[in-house]
Amino acid sequence: MKLSTYLNFPGTCAEALEFYAKHLGAKVVVKFGFDTMPEPRNIPRGLENGVLHARFELGGTVVMASDGPAELVQPMRSAYLSLSVESSAEAERIYESLKEGGEVFMPLEETFFAHRFAQLRDKFGVNWMILHERAPAQG
Repeated sequence: MKLSTYLNFPGTCAEALEFYAKHLGAKVVVKFGFDTMPEPRNIPRGLENGVLHARFELGGTVVMASDGPAELVQPMRSAYLSLSVESSAEAERIYESLKEGGEVFMPLEETFFAHRFAQLRDKFGVNWMILHERAPAQG
């Protein structure tokens, strides 16, 4: 058995993929548009140029994505993609990219368990945690 994450976007999937590639180093492996569907095409209105299915790799994890009708796609609630990073500088760089146009739930800061930790929703509606973890206390 294998568990994968599948993200839906309200017509912004291609833009999100480009953003994640540029700012997070994601690698788009597969991307099919609705225009590649065989006839008869049943393309939702407004998604004629949308992404039917995509797969990208980020941090050693495969994530899949597509566009859906804007009236059905909603921002993530109570689920997060969690990025564990190697340095506070990397956490700060990623945080600054993801917070632009998004919503910060917890600003990037030092905590008892992390050198840097933040929770936010990016401008595409995806919830993220950013974590530069502290080494566990020896005891």
